[in-house]
Amino acid sequence: MAQASSSVKAEIASKVEAAKASVEATVEVAKAKVEAAVEETKAKVEAGKPKAAPEPRVYESKLNEVREWKKSTLTLEERFEICRSVGEECIKDEELRALLEKKDHPICYDGFEPSGRMHIAQGILRMINVNRLTSAGCIFRFWVADWFALLNNKMGGDLKKIRKVGQYLIEIWKAAGMNMENVQFLWASDEINAHADEYWTRVIDVARRFNIARIQRCCTIMGRKEADDMSAAQLMYPCMQCADVFFLKADICQLGLDQRKVNMLAREYCDEVKIKHKPVIISHHMLMGLKQGQEKMSKSDPDSAIFMEDTASDVSRKIKKAYCPPGQVNDNPILDYMKHIVFPLFTKGVVVKRKEEFGGDKTYMTFDELAADYLTEAIHPGDLKPTLTDYLNQILEPVRQHFSQGEPKKLLAEIKKYKITR
Repeated sequence: MAQASSSVKAEIASKVEAAKASVEATVEVAKAKVEAAVEETKAKVEAGKPKAAPEPRVYESKLNEVREWKKSTLTLEERFEICRSVGEECIKDEELRALLEKKDHPICYDGFEPSGRMHIAQGILRMINVNRLTSAGCIFRFWVADWFALLNNKMGGDLKKIRKVGQYLIEIWKAAGMNMENVQFLWASDEINAHADEYWTRVIDVARRFNIARIQRCCTIMGRKEADDMSAAQLMYPCMQCADVFFLKADICQLGLDQRKVNMLAREYCDEVKIKHKPVIISHHMLMGLKQGQEKMSKSDPDSAIFMEDTASDVSRKIKKAYCPPGQVNDNPILDYMKHIVFPLFTKGVVVKRKEEFGGDKTYMTFDELAADYLTEAIHPGDLKPTLTDYLNQILEPVRQHFSQGEPKKLLAEIKKYKITR
């Protein structure tokens, strides 16, 4: 009897515990539903509230950056000669001399579209010229023209890719040996957005003072022909580039000869608005393409140019195939490279290697000496091409090393995937 009573008690206790657990579970479910309903109500209330406006983007401007610029120790005449050596043409010499006499730190500018891989003219020739100008005390402002590349439909109009290419170009100049003490890199999109009123007011004023025919003649600066079918955006390009000169407070427009038309437009604009001191134009040489008849290199034709990250075998192959007629100095891309790339960097002499039967190795202190021997065929293309190949590989090796590892390697790999658009 006692045993039965104990069994009943155990059964009752079990049922009580089960009931208790069931009640607790029911309470938890109910509690979760209430909490969910409260959260849903809160969300509806929040959704009904007017949303706060997003914080406006602040654009980083370096236009008025305060830095201690390096002053040149050279005489006025030496400064003039160095600056003048950069240009195949100068408008005008007397204005350049007066500018250097007046200012310790004249502002030079060059704009570049981030539009693909960098060839040796943009990489090494530009580095040589910048180093010359900054040694004369000039401040060199690079206008990283990302919006201009967008207007010109580079990288398929993808601004993120364009900016990535811009970072790559800057990285190359650092690796190539550009002296950055007196150099600024200003991104067009950032600076224009930060100073929109000042910039667009100038662009509009330029646009209203010149007719379409005059602006269209400048469109060759984009690599276009006047007769090309261009978008309205591309007609804005010369007006913006002309405005850049004044926005950047440039004393010297230091661009290639292919940009001459828009630089002259800037001087004409000075006459229109009575600006007394016109920008001096120092137009540098356009390095020839490697193929016959190519006045300048083409990024869309890889064999027409040496690129800054080309391998030693790439350089050798391209130079071997390059146009180099015996005894012809003019319109000879191999001699063009020797004059504008090799001799400025190897100031202690350039050695052309020859077999003993042809006179043996010969050292040249100036390009003119080399050109004279080539003209008489004392130097043959078979001597000159291997010499140029060797010197170019010496020049490019630091850049190759820089892009062979780490983040620069990843950056180059990404750039190589991009399709170059005209």
